[in-house]
Amino acid sequence: MSSASTLVGIGQIRRTGESSVSTASVKEMFPELEGKELQEQLEIVATRLEVENKIKDGAERILQLMEERPGEGKLHLRKEVEAQLNAARAKIASLSAFLDQIRGSPNSTRPRKKAAGLVNGKRNMFQEKPLQSTSGKQKDDPMDKDDFRTALNQAKQLIQMLISYRARFASHLQPSPMTYSPYSPAEISSAVSSTSPPPLMNERDMDRSRTGIMSALVTILQRNLRVRYELDIVELVRAIVPALADYASKESRAAAYRLIRHVILDAESIEKLQQFGLDWYMVRSLARDNKHAVEKEQVVKLIRVYVEMGRSRRSPAVGAGSGRVPLSEAVMRALTAVAEHPEDQFRHIALETLAEIDIDLIARTEGMRVLLQALADGPHEISPVLANAFLYLVDAPGTRAYLNPGFDLEIALTGFTDAYGRGSAHVERMKASSKVIATMLRSWSGLMYLCMDNMRAISSIINTLRIPSLEAREIVLDLFFEVLKIETPGWYQAYIDGRRLTGSVQALTPHPKTHMPAVIGTRSSVEATNGNESIDLSHSSSASKLNLTHQYIALLLLVFLEAGLLEALISILEEADPSANLPRKATLLLGELLQIANHVLPLNMAAHIQSLPRLFELAADTQRIDAARRVATATLSSIDSFNRNRARLRRPTTEHPRQRANSIEDTMRRNQRQVEQVKIKLSMQIDDKTFQDIIIKTQVMVNKEHTKWNMEALVELIEGPLMNPKRLEEAFRVTKFGKRLISFFHPFANRFSALRKTKANERYVRLGCGLLTTLLSCAEGVKFLMSEDPFLKQIVDCFNQLDPFNQVAVSDPIFSKERIADTLCYGYFEMLGILSKYPEGIELMERFKMFTSFYHISELKSREDLIKSIIENIDYTAGGHARIILSKALTSSYMASLHVRLFATTHLGQLIRSSHKANEWTLRLLLTQLYDPAVEVCELAVQYLEEACESMDVLELVVQMQPTLDHLGEVGHPLLLRFMSTTVGFRYLYKSGYIDREMDAWFHERNNQYAVQVEVYLARSFSSHLRDDDDDMLVFDGTVPPHFYGEMAKTELGCQVLSDKGHFAEFAHFIRQHGLESEDFDLIVKLKSVLWAVGNIGATTGGLPFLEEEGIIPNILDITETSLVMSVRGTAFFVLGLISSTTQGAELLAEYEWEATVTPLGETTGLCIPIDVAGFVQIPPWESPIDSHEPKWIAPPDDTMEAQILTAISNLQNTVIANEAARSLTRFKSIHRAIFSSIPLFYRVLHLLSTHRYRLPVRRYILDLFDIDLDPDVMATIYSLSTNLHRPVSPLDSLQSSKWGTGPNGAAETNQGLGLSVVVAEPRRGGMTNDAPTQTANGNGHHIPPQDPSARKADEEKEEPVTTPLSKNGGTMLTPMKRVKGFAAGDDSG
Repeated sequence: MSSASTLVGIGQIRRTGESSVSTASVKEMFPELEGKELQEQLEIVATRLEVENKIKDGAERILQLMEERPGEGKLHLRKEVEAQLNAARAKIASLSAFLDQIRGSPNSTRPRKKAAGLVNGKRNMFQEKPLQSTSGKQKDDPMDKDDFRTALNQAKQLIQMLISYRARFASHLQPSPMTYSPYSPAEISSAVSSTSPPPLMNERDMDRSRTGIMSALVTILQRNLRVRYELDIVELVRAIVPALADYASKESRAAAYRLIRHVILDAESIEKLQQFGLDWYMVRSLARDNKHAVEKEQVVKLIRVYVEMGRSRRSPAVGAGSGRVPLSEAVMRALTAVAEHPEDQFRHIALETLAEIDIDLIARTEGMRVLLQALADGPHEISPVLANAFLYLVDAPGTRAYLNPGFDLEIALTGFTDAYGRGSAHVERMKASSKVIATMLRSWSGLMYLCMDNMRAISSIINTLRIPSLEAREIVLDLFFEVLKIETPGWYQAYIDGRRLTGSVQALTPHPKTHMPAVIGTRSSVEATNGNESIDLSHSSSASKLNLTHQYIALLLLVFLEAGLLEALISILEEADPSANLPRKATLLLGELLQIANHVLPLNMAAHIQSLPRLFELAADTQRIDAARRVATATLSSIDSFNRNRARLRRPTTEHPRQRANSIEDTMRRNQRQVEQVKIKLSMQIDDKTFQDIIIKTQVMVNKEHTKWNMEALVELIEGPLMNPKRLEEAFRVTKFGKRLISFFHPFANRFSALRKTKANERYVRLGCGLLTTLLSCAEGVKFLMSEDPFLKQIVDCFNQLDPFNQVAVSDPIFSKERIADTLCYGYFEMLGILSKYPEGIELMERFKMFTSFYHISELKSREDLIKSIIENIDYTAGGHARIILSKALTSSYMASLHVRLFATTHLGQLIRSSHKANEWTLRLLLTQLYDPAVEVCELAVQYLEEACESMDVLELVVQMQPTLDHLGEVGHPLLLRFMSTTVGFRYLYKSGYIDREMDAWFHERNNQYAVQVEVYLARSFSSHLRDDDDDMLVFDGTVPPHFYGEMAKTELGCQVLSDKGHFAEFAHFIRQHGLESEDFDLIVKLKSVLWAVGNIGATTGGLPFLEEEGIIPNILDITETSLVMSVRGTAFFVLGLISSTTQGAELLAEYEWEATVTPLGETTGLCIPIDVAGFVQIPPWESPIDSHEPKWIAPPDDTMEAQILTAISNLQNTVIANEAARSLTRFKSIHRAIFSSIPLFYRVLHLLSTHRYRLPVRRYILDLFDIDLDPDVMATIYSLSTNLHRPVSPLDSLQSSKWGTGPNGAAETNQGLGLSVVVAEPRRGGMTNDAPTQTANGNGHHIPPQDPSARKADEEKEEPVTTPLSKNGGTMLTPMKRVKGFAAGDDSG
């Protein structure tokens, strides 16, 4: 344990055993308690507890220091300290017992639970369990107030200790190592009870103690959030600034950064911190190496707090960077250097932080180049994140201007354009580029950007298929599969491997790659939406629904085809061997493209694509006998095979149990049923000899062991001959076959009930269910079960074993949890379910009082498994007890029944889903679940009810019941929208006031929420980085969510109300006025919401006349084609699809050269595509903005040597001459070491670092050059220099007025902010020699004239001359030099 931890008392304080002390003894020990009220006594005792705890902590601390530094002459002191410690512990135990006795007395006015937060009478702020939040308590709770007051007092005491440390450092006290001398007990008590540090402590121990105090403060702030609002951040930071100094330890600096991060409240707090020069401390910390990871981590976290809490809207402008992050350019360049350095362990988080910062600040500090380079070269894990950040910039013109069109974002394509690379590293780079390109193609910004310059970028990607590189072609083909959301079927790999698509392929499972619901019907033919399955677009009811993802896929497909994707695929087929995997993959993609085009594109566009002129030309050319013709023929044959086998390979879905009457599957099922019925009739008519042979064949009469029975013969006998009443009577009365068979199922026989629950033994459960079905089919079988066999009576006895009203206790009941879970005892519930399907069986169950047992079991709170088994297996076709039991399970009241209610609600929903008609009793029960106290049950009921209301019969029936749904809030909102789509429901809601209330809410607020919701759904639908816990994706299949105005427009009464309100007229006016808005962010958000409202209204037959009357369709088309905000164009694009969902809307859009997709029967699908796709997906060119930021100029140095040092430091930016500059600096420091302790020079260097780009090793090298430790005194000097050296005039003005000009080289580059002319490595011209006078630049930007020989000679005597050898042609000849890591040109480590 360190001295810091002992100083603040970290850890639990154990009480002594002497805790039972009488109240009288405590009052004798503390006489000030006499005559006080109980409340005052509690306050006095609490205060004394704090004092005694301080004494105890201090004594323990001194004892520990004695153990760490043993010495002579300390025995007497140790005894005195131990005596003080024992006395303090005794007082703490007495006071704690006194508090417990008072709080336990009936007269106590304070709650007893307050003592739970005390340790030895003192509230321990370092306890492991965090303090409870005050949100669950009343605001005037005295317990909460006392917690806050205690934590605040402790925080203030710790701050006072930090202030005392600062005072000690300010007085430059450097005490020698700790030595002890005898102190009196009073002096020790005074020392440990005060808030000042121990009187004798060296700098190292003080640093450790200060670190512990800061950690303790953080703990307090984490456990009591209210404390930070009461602290003075200026006072606190002023106290901990010494902990950031260079002489402090890295742990101390890390703790200081962490504490600052926890006390920041808002942007105002950050502004108050500027006076302490924290930026330079952070710059210094970020330049340190990986040995200081703990410090750099806290700096990065602090910067992220700046980004998150210091962000403020500077204007309503759209796009990234709409907030100004309060980070200085110095910190930004330091963070950029970390993000640029590949060996820094904080590079990833630095890159992500840069992607979140104000774009204007990023552009000024050259962070854009670093982000773009990371986008291309990695780290590949965050490339998609960076891609999304850049796509956000592309969205709006204000931020798009920071990118250079045709250059910047195209860097993501370098993985593909460098297609001739080799090795695994190149393959990994191509895969990373593929992910970035997929991210770009799934957004409007990325698609529009890549389509600039006549789809140059898209064409580059597609033309990669023409390069003879197997890896490149494979990755590009996978890219198109991913972007077009073509999910790989189960027979995918079989076809790639060259196997034929035979009937055995039906057993193949879907490829594990499928994670998200398919949006294209071609893939849905093999997989289903639930889990890894999807619905076939062409054969499901969802085909007629509006699907936003289909419309975007259609546009993507047209863009790819326009860029030459079909031709590139055919070129692969022409070149490659048809037996290879690559052409097979290309063939599969080609077939999928044709299927997608057939479903989502207009008929004339799809027909043009289906023609495949080049492929048919090759296949029909009888003059050619080369491989090209064979490949073309094989490709066409494979595509035809896909189409023919698609229906055969399709899996039947369970979501729609009723199949089409004319489907192939339905015909096959009818034929199978007819065959089975004929077989049953024939088996019922067998003769006696054959019947006896079958009985003997079953082996039931021969062997009692069930494992030796012939199960096939048994099933054939039960389902065939025994259906004949005569044969049944013969088997059960004349012979022992029936009795022996059913005795196997007796529970108490422990034969069937003792079998293990395995898949192989499930056949016995099916056998028992079939036997009961046969017995119930005739009167003889019912009579046998009723009076001649104890099977049903034993089952009732098994239930009675669990009946709480039964007095007989059984140690191992048949229906125990273990036996239900591990044996075939669960099968008895399936058999009872068979009984409940028949009136005779229900009569038997009532006769044996089984329903009574069910009622008793439903009261068992510990047997949810039995209740679920009963609910799941019992039949509810006939009314009576079964429905009552279900109703009871649905409304069970005890807390543990939540799982039962959820299970019962799910089962009820499945009953409604599988029903062929609307059942009033099931709907009433489901409506009852809407009032369940558990939100989960309500949500589940709404989900099933909303699904059931897709049927108009069910919807009308539910509306007639007039349920009250106001209490559901947002949960019941989708269901109420369903009600609005019918006239009856709309009238009901209108009378209840729901329509007027919601209409105002949607007009002012919910419209915006709807637009955000749809955009989030679409982004997640196209995202390839879905999380497993992303539940929102489960409810979005691409279909447009219901909109209030859209549902209102479905009824005539709703259209009338909409017209009376005048909302649509206001929508139309807003579109006309702000349709092309590109700067105001708030107006753009509202524009999107208005567009969605207008689109949903126009998607109905009754709402389309509103659009025609206002003439708003041309305005929407203008937005779609000319808006400068890409996301707005995308919204308008989807809105046109909504408008095209009606025949009249499709005809209107056709007049503006937008063609709607229709089915072969002429029905609209809600998809609409522009005829001129190339003209639609374009972004107008733009120019980069002019940097209007005024640079900060400072006065140049007067000393020539300082100017030379600054020039050399400036030259470190140039990797060509960086080594020479580094050697010059080393030489300067060896000769003029004192100048590297100059704070003004150091400030100018800091200014260089904050205005110019230096790699991280170079920054570290520059800062290490100076013998200056950053501390409060140095920072105070730097703060004054920042004011005194500030210069409003650019040195360029003085440079232009200089009489000396720019010198013969003309290669001087003015350093921004310092007025220095940095000499770059440029060959010298003319006859210049080493003896020629060289003009340099002074600090004012003026060139210094040649000195006279005497002066020059004097300088040469002081300093070794620096000569630069010349090459033969008069240019500068670089001397061989040892390259320093981080400085050499091409050295990536720097």
